[in-house]
Amino acid sequence: MKVLCDTNAITALRLGNVTAIRILEEADAVLLSVVVLGELLYGYKTGSKEDENRRFLDAFIAKPRVQVLLVDAETSAVYADLRQELKRIGKPIPTNDLWIAAQAIEQGAVLLTNDAHFDGLIGLRKASY
Repeated sequence: MKVLCDTNAITALRLGNVTAIRILEEADAVLLSVVVLGELLYGYKTGSKEDENRRFLDAFIAKPRVQVLLVDAETSAVYADLRQELKRIGKPIPTNDLWIAAQAIEQGAVLLTNDAHFDGLIGLRKASY
């Protein structure tokens, strides 16, 4: 099973959330979107523990099973379809989260998140911690 981490999942991991840790330990591959990476780095810059958080993130990314995903043409096509469907049903979600969902769908990965606005997105598999 491939697991793509949402921003809040990395925070949960950093805080030692046992369920998030277990899900990631059981995954065959752990994926991190560049969108999530950007959100994390921004959050670190605005917080009081930037260096400490950055060291944690760098160590996480360096693990052999972790892969940072770039946005490509396939991701963009999934994003467009997903955004059109959400507009049609009147269920907008934040743009960054739309990109994260698109990457999870494109990769056939389970999205590890506690954000409820991902619930019910067509084609998205979600795990909560």
